[in-house]
Amino acid sequence: MKRAALAASTLSLLSLATLTACGGDAESDSATGGPRPIASRAKQVTPAERLAKLMITKADVPGLAVKPASREDNEYAFAQSPDDVTVDKPACAPLVYAMNQLPLGESQGDLTHSVLEGSEFTYITLTTYAPGKAESAFAGLAKGVDSCGGGFTAKAKGTAPYDSVTTEKPVAEGGDESLAFRSTTPLKGITHTMHAQAVRKGDVLAVYFSVDGMAMVQERPGDAKLPAAVVKAQNAKLG
Repeated sequence: MKRAALAASTLSLLSLATLTACGGDAESDSATGGPRPIASRAKQVTPAERLAKLMITKADVPGLAVKPASREDNEYAFAQSPDDVTVDKPACAPLVYAMNQLPLGESQGDLTHSVLEGSEFTYITLTTYAPGKAESAFAGLAKGVDSCGGGFTAKAKGTAPYDSVTTEKPVAEGGDESLAFRSTTPLKGITHTMHAQAVRKGDVLAVYFSVDGMAMVQERPGDAKLPAAVVKAQNAKLG
């Protein structure tokens, strides 16, 4: 009896050890009866959550206010969606999207914040993509810059003629690819210059765009520069 009890006890311990080794790291899949992979149980990060973590905050640029940019707040200034935009030269459409804080190409999600410095607004639009789509979106913007140097006309919130588009040196290098350009538009005979930069890091695209809205209201020339501190801080958060 003692030998039988000892054997039963040993068998129980071995069974427990086996169950612990096999089942400690996985749950049973009710459909197959087999172990469920740990990865399937992990909470998947949504594009919105990912972009929220990547976007700079006031702590990243001391002294400047970083706020979410609502399309409702800007409904009279910017297009609400790519469907609102028509361009006389199709290759120039990505430029208009970039200057209206709209996502480029086939995106999974986007997020825009604004930074106010004096009378100049800088908009930061982060967009995430499926593998390979960010490269295509960046290429489309680069093609637009190369193709639209002589200007174009866009219709979004009214008709806006652009006299020129010129490449320039990025305010701050970063990511896997980057490009910068400035565009000029006449308003009541007064020329306004706006600056933009795009940075791609993996499957995330950051687009920066600065405009002096008060200069347009006051009917004086505007030339809003991209703030280097903002671009550097955001590029750093992209990795």
